Amino acid sequence: MTLEVIRPLWPVGSGVSALATTRLGGVSRGPFLSFNLGERCGDDPDRVRQNRGLLSTGLPASPRWLRQVHGIRVLHLDDWSPDVEADAAWTDRPGQVAAVLSADCLPLLLADRQARLVAAVHAGWRGLAAGVVEAAVSALPLEPQALIAWIGPGISQAQYQVSSELRAQFPAEQGAFVENERGRWQADLKAIARNRLVEAGVGRVIDSGLCTAADAGRFFSYRRDGGRTGRQASLIWLQPAG
Repeated sequence: MTLEVIRPLWPVGSGVSALATTRLGGVSRGPFLSFNLGERCGDDPDRVRQNRGLLSTGLPASPRWLRQVHGIRVLHLDDWSPDVEADAAWTDRPGQVAAVLSADCLPLLLADRQARLVAAVHAGWRGLAAGVVEAAVSALPLEPQALIAWIGPGISQAQYQVSSELRAQFPAEQGAFVENERGRWQADLKAIARNRLVEAGVGRVIDSGLCTAADAGRFFSYRRDGGRTGRQASLIWLQPAG
């Protein structure tokens, strides 16, 4: 099976590279078929290592994976260490690869038009409610207007039923919730993320339009698969000189 990746369609210079993986092209089996990159979802660790090795062959360096905890910690990759807990990372060092894992949560990639820095953010509903978008944008040492954001594959409103309690976590974004015939709510995480990015001053926001839950052939989905599933990755880096 051939490794399949998605490359953002966004107006950044040639000094920035980014991609999102799909579930296609790896060696995992069962519910993790086949290109699972998550170490903590129940897959065979050897198969995950093989998949990560396959991914790294096309990158300038191995991704600096985070232990994601649905929080708001943002770190520079110079401060990275194995198993560091964070949900966003950025770098201004060419060749360092920032990465986040997801299986319905939103991966957000940020870059500036002059290719001075890049960032990757893991934004599920808990992180969005806690302020991970605002924390990530404010951590970057340039004006937010210079940034372009790409919202990668994540769960869409049509696929994401939530409770009134979850809706209450977003008092400023009630319009991102539509009541369904069961008296519950369909949540538009992408609209919430877009709103947070714009409110933080980001110059342009582009949505991939890809839904993880609706496309079982290409994406893992925690909600669709009942919690037993793999993880895809979204990665970004500055191209090394030469």
